Amino acid sequence: MELKSGYKQTDIGVIPEEWEAKPLSELGQFKNGINKDGDAFGHGSPFVNLMNVFGVSRITSGDELSLVETTEAEQKTYDLRRGDVLFIRSSVKPSGVGLTAVVEVDLPKTVYSGFLLRFRDNNALDTGFKRHCFYADKFRSKLIGASSVSANTNINQDNLKKLLIALPASVREQRAIATALSDVDGLLDGLGRLIAKKRDLKQAAMQQLLTRQTRLPGFQGEWEVKTFGEVVVARNERIDPKRAGTHNFCIELEHIESGSGLLLGSTSTGTQSSLKSVFHPGDVLFGKLRAYLRKYWRATRQGVCSTEIWVLVSRGDAVTSEFLFQIVQTDDFIDAASNSYGTHMPRSDWNAVQNHELKMPLPPEQTAIAEVLSDMDAELAALELRREKTRALKQAMMQELLTGRTRLV
Repeated sequence: MELKSGYKQTDIGVIPEEWEAKPLSELGQFKNGINKDGDAFGHGSPFVNLMNVFGVSRITSGDELSLVETTEAEQKTYDLRRGDVLFIRSSVKPSGVGLTAVVEVDLPKTVYSGFLLRFRDNNALDTGFKRHCFYADKFRSKLIGASSVSANTNINQDNLKKLLIALPASVREQRAIATALSDVDGLLDGLGRLIAKKRDLKQAAMQQLLTRQTRLPGFQGEWEVKTFGEVVVARNERIDPKRAGTHNFCIELEHIESGSGLLLGSTSTGTQSSLKSVFHPGDVLFGKLRAYLRKYWRATRQGVCSTEIWVLVSRGDAVTSEFLFQIVQTDDFIDAASNSYGTHMPRSDWNAVQNHELKMPLPPEQTAIAEVLSDMDAELAALELRREKTRALKQAMMQELLTGRTRLV
C-alpha cells in the first residue's frame, strides 16, 4: 500500500516523517522499587504502593500515601520527582501489567513499591504527554506480549527498555496532543462525579421512600412488617443447557455490572455444561456469591442464569416486580445477604435473607414508589451510557493523535 505523503513506515507502524520511533532505553532510565519486611510498614516515610497507581493516571499529592520505614540512603535511591512515570511491574491479570501513573509533583522522602518500576526520562517527553502515550493500543499490546506469565503477569526493565513509542519531534505537538486528550479526561471526571452524586441521591431517596420516612402524595395508612421470605420466593426451576431450547440467552455473574443494575452482556447456552436456573421477564436476579458486589438485574426477557444467582419472584401478589428490584438494592438487604457461609467463595444464606424484615405498603403505593426510583435509575443509566460513549471517543482520539494520523499543529 502506498504511503500517504509526509508519512513513513516504522517498526511500530506508519507515523509522520518528522516523528521518531524511539525505544524507551533512549528516552530515560528504569529503576525497580523498594522491598521491605512486613514490620517496616505503618510508620516512617510516605510510600507509593500498587493501588496508588492501578486505575490512576496521575499522582498529584502525597497526602494519602501509606508509610514505610526507610533510611536516608533509601529515600535518595528510590526518590520520586515531578515527571517520573511509575509502571505496574506485576499484575494478576495481563490487562493490569504495565499500567502507568505520572508523578506530577515532587514527593520529598517518598519511596515506591517493589511491585512498581520508575521511569525517569531525559526531558524528551512532556509531562502531560506521558499521561497518555503509554496507553496507546500498539504500545499496550507490545508490552503485554513482552510480559512473562507465572502466578502473575510480569514485565521487567529489560523488556520495557526495548518497547518503542511514536514520538512527536516537538514538545509543542506533544503538549497539543496531551491537552486534547486531557480535555476528554476532564469530561470523564465530571461525568464520574455527577454519576456518584446521582447515586448518592438515589440511595437517599430509597432510604426515605422504602422505610416510610417520606410518603408520596395521595397515600395513607399503615405499612405491614413482613419478612422477605413471606413475600418473596427463589424460583427453583433448573434446566440442562443442552436442552435449553428457547432459553438460549444465558447470564453469568460477570455479565451483571456491580451496583448499577445494568447488564453488560450474555452468552449462549451452547457453550455451557452445568445446570442453569430459568428466569422469566420481570424476575429479579440477585448474585448470591459475594453479595457485597451488589449484582442485581430485573429481567427483560426469558433466559437462564448461573445457579450462583437467585431468581427472585413474588409470593402471589405480595410485592410488585419493580418494588422488589428496589428492595434488593438497599443497604439493609445487602447486609442481610452478606450473612454468608464459606470463606473463599462466600455465598448468601437463604435462611438469613428470608428472615430479613421489610416494611411493605399496598401494591398501588409500591408501584408509585418504584416509578420514582426507576426514573432515577433511568437517569443514571443515561449518564453511564454517555460516559461509555465518551470513553470510546477518547480511545478513537488516542488512536488518531498518538500515531500522528491526525495532526494538531
